[in-house]
Amino acid sequence: MTQRAQGFWQWGSLCRIGLYVAALLCGVALWGIPALALPQGDAITDPRTLLRRALPIQETKLLEIDEAISKIDTDLKYNRWSAVRGDVRQVERLLDRHGDSLLASLPPDRVTPASEQMAALREQLRVIGQASERKSKGKEEARAAYDRLVDELGSLENNWVGAFPYTVPAEYADKPQLLGRAEVELNTTAGRMVITLDGYSAPITAGNFADLVQRGFYDGLTFDRVETFFLAQAGDPPGPADGYVDPATGKVRTIPMEIRAKGEVMPRYGQTFDQMGLWDVEPALPFSAEGTVAMARYPDDPNSASSQFFIFMAEPDLTPAGLNLMDGRYAVFGYVTEGTEVLRHIKVGDRILSARLISGQDNLKPGA
Repeated sequence: MTQRAQGFWQWGSLCRIGLYVAALLCGVALWGIPALALPQGDAITDPRTLLRRALPIQETKLLEIDEAISKIDTDLKYNRWSAVRGDVRQVERLLDRHGDSLLASLPPDRVTPASEQMAALREQLRVIGQASERKSKGKEEARAAYDRLVDELGSLENNWVGAFPYTVPAEYADKPQLLGRAEVELNTTAGRMVITLDGYSAPITAGNFADLVQRGFYDGLTFDRVETFFLAQAGDPPGPADGYVDPATGKVRTIPMEIRAKGEVMPRYGQTFDQMGLWDVEPALPFSAEGTVAMARYPDDPNSASSQFFIFMAEPDLTPAGLNLMDGRYAVFGYVTEGTEVLRHIKVGDRILSARLISGQDNLKPGA
């Protein structure tokens, strides 16, 4: 076990022994964090919603529609059928109110696809509304329609994404960068997963991972650390090095800590949120969804991540209602968006058969 992996593993194990819950119940500080200053509220657990909310979109009317659609998910989950029908009517009203002005704000070449996607939203809303009339008997149909609804919503919102909204700091220009989104297909001996990489929130971290995928670095590597209901970790190559050795320098390539705060345009670099004193700041990509993907690092050096990554399996003790000890301490760069169930089957020794970019190749900028 490498030093980087061992340090992370020891810290992760501490997270699971009940100190977190005890600190919250007692109202005391944990690792220097005032318990009452942690972010409050219901955590968003759907990776698709988290990725939509992280898009660089300032169109408030679109965000209002997104928020209204997300309420359907909550009410479906708790079988609140009259509330579901009310949610559907509210989204339909918002589409009536804002649809024309939203389309008018788009470039001409995006109006037709956006209009078609809005029509698809209305169709799925109709199906959800009708299925909710049958209550529990219609829940499966309503859930399937909701899944199609959010897929269409993601496609619709992409029409308002413009050019990459900021420049990565010059001192990191030698690192690969992902200037947008990409998808990685991860074929393992336990099954297939697709990871959506978010370069808007973590261009260097996502770019480093995408670059290693393109190089075939992960092919054949094992999951050498798996803890049930917590995480699965891979990316440690054979031999003495505990990361990717850049052939140009003969040294392990490391990347800086990179976390974007919710509501901010670009990430913060070099320190954890704790080290910056950002006790009550939420990251744009939180550890609230099963299948959160982040980089492992040395516990005492936030800028030591290289190739080892872990996939987080959301657990109530670690992600209760928006309170999360992982947030702001590790760089999240994407989520598993297909095949999340595979995480429950991964065991130590399972291998990554292949990792490849299946979309977003044009967004990957090689290092200098």
